[in-house]
Amino acid sequence: MELTREDIKNVLKTKTRIAVVGLSDNPGRTSYMVAEYMQNAGYDILPVNPNITEALGVKAYSSLQEIEGPVHIVNVFRRNEFLPEVAREAAAISADVFWAQLGLRSDEAAAVLQEAGIPYIMNKCIKVEHAFI
Repeated sequence: MELTREDIKNVLKTKTRIAVVGLSDNPGRTSYMVAEYMQNAGYDILPVNPNITEALGVKAYSSLQEIEGPVHIVNVFRRNEFLPEVAREAAAISADVFWAQLGLRSDEAAAVLQEAGIPYIMNKCIKVEHAFI
């Protein structure tokens, strides 16, 4: 089920552990700036990118499956064609919420998440939505 603005506020108030899929270690990239903002706001950021060893001073994971413990939000910075694959990974780890960043949307990913019972947000920036809480 796609979440409403009120649901999104509740997610951002209660879900603090965010796996950022596609997080870059380059401070000039949007994924880095958004994740840094969320980290500074008190969220636990878990970088997921097989091409880096760390970002924002935190060890990077090559996949969601490598993360120990719960993942509250899977925040995705990958192109649309990768969303179904990431949605399947999010379902495999029983993530609480799937969040595709601004400009990203996939009906196939939505169907995967629906079937897994994972609420989702697509085509919204987590940093922008955080400003509304």
